[in-house]
Amino acid sequence: MRLRLHTVLIILVLLSSCGEYAKLLKSTDYDLKKTKAKEYYDEGQYVKTTELLTQILPRFRATEEAEELNWMNAQSYFGMKDYFTAGSYFKSFIEQFPFGKHAEEANYMAALCDYNISARPELDQDNTRNALEGFNIFLTKFPNSPKAESCKKMIKSLEDKLVEKSYLSARLYYDMKQYKAAVVALNNSLKEYANTIYREKMMYLKLNSLFQYAELSLVNKQKERYQATLDDYYSFMEEFPKSTYSKDVNSIFQKTNKFLKEGIPDSGVK
Repeated sequence: MRLRLHTVLIILVLLSSCGEYAKLLKSTDYDLKKTKAKEYYDEGQYVKTTELLTQILPRFRATEEAEELNWMNAQSYFGMKDYFTAGSYFKSFIEQFPFGKHAEEANYMAALCDYNISARPELDQDNTRNALEGFNIFLTKFPNSPKAESCKKMIKSLEDKLVEKSYLSARLYYDMKQYKAAVVALNNSLKEYANTIYREKMMYLKLNSLFQYAELSLVNKQKERYQATLDDYYSFMEEFPKSTYSKDVNSIFQKTNKFLKEGIPDSGVK
């Protein structure tokens, strides 16, 4: 009986609070809304906070409280894990209050939002690049910030993601047997990310792509393409003399060298 009574009381309290909040939303008392928004924010009730702030922010735009209210708004969306909206508000905050007391934190949070919505390597990396730019700007503006080391770690993870994206994109051409396109993509990736952890694998794929492209070429094009393969072979061996791909690389060399010495014809496509 006591348990039922307790449950009923809780329901009544909840209904009452919902009714009060509904009245508050319809109210024209903007100072009361501002006060309640701060209370909800302190309690972590971010949905209610943002609903009220949406209504009152235009009213307090030119006041001394504008900075704090806008900060609460951006932080509330971050608290709800709506990083896309939060990032937009943090960037807007930076433009409105570039020298405010939350300026440093806002710069960091804007980049952090982009970091949190950065996609998997195989997907579009616009947010990854935005996050990289944001963290680098932060380090330029606030090099002595306590958050500097955290930024550098996240920058490293973002760069690793771009490297993997570059590798996967180049690898896709290879897997599709579009060897000419694979060579171009692999070359571009190796130039942009010279120290990539995928360097040996990518250089092997480029060598094999050159070889396969030569194999499939018209007879009158094969000599120059096998020569390009041989040149790439020497570059590969100079950098990776004990490669895990040595067996395959040696096979490519033997076949390439044989053609260049003996001129064995091979039919294929352009």
